[in-house]
Amino acid sequence: MAGLVHIFSFVTQRDGTSAMPVGATQRSEWKSEAMTKEQQLIGKLQRIESLFARATTPGERTAAGNALERILQRLEETRQVDPPIEYTFSMPDMWSRKLFVALLRRYGIQPYRYYRQRYTTVMASVPRRFVDETLWPEYEKLNEILRGYLEEITDHVISEAVFADKSDVEVRDDANMALPDR
Repeated sequence: MAGLVHIFSFVTQRDGTSAMPVGATQRSEWKSEAMTKEQQLIGKLQRIESLFARATTPGERTAAGNALERILQRLEETRQVDPPIEYTFSMPDMWSRKLFVALLRRYGIQPYRYYRQRYTTVMASVPRRFVDETLWPEYEKLNEILRGYLEEITDHVISEAVFADKSDVEVRDDANMALPDR
């Protein structure tokens, strides 16, 4: 994220040298605001992890470090009753794929894909109950928060560096649509 801001923070002159920072004060304010939002995002993600660890008391909810241990313990218990089956997960984009792979690895599950499968396809052998009750719901919540954060950052960088108009494209009646000449 900081790299993206850095790319747009200097004006390059015709001779290839960099001039003074553009809007340095505004950019540093945005950087500190972005860091605060990043810290808020991390806090939200940690609270979601606690939720999926099924914390029952306020003390447990604040002990996010113990959440992972509870989830791993539940996964082991589930494997005893519900044997792992091979799942094929098709992710919509690379951001979602990275998040999902990180979740799998955090829980000690080895993600893989077969030769010639799309890069956004992730395979894993996981107990069905763990997928239904923990892995997939947690992924969906985390992905929703992450996508919102990435959308906000992307909108800000584009409006600062490219063009400030963030409105959607015009929708035209298809009766006026031009047909190709044949």
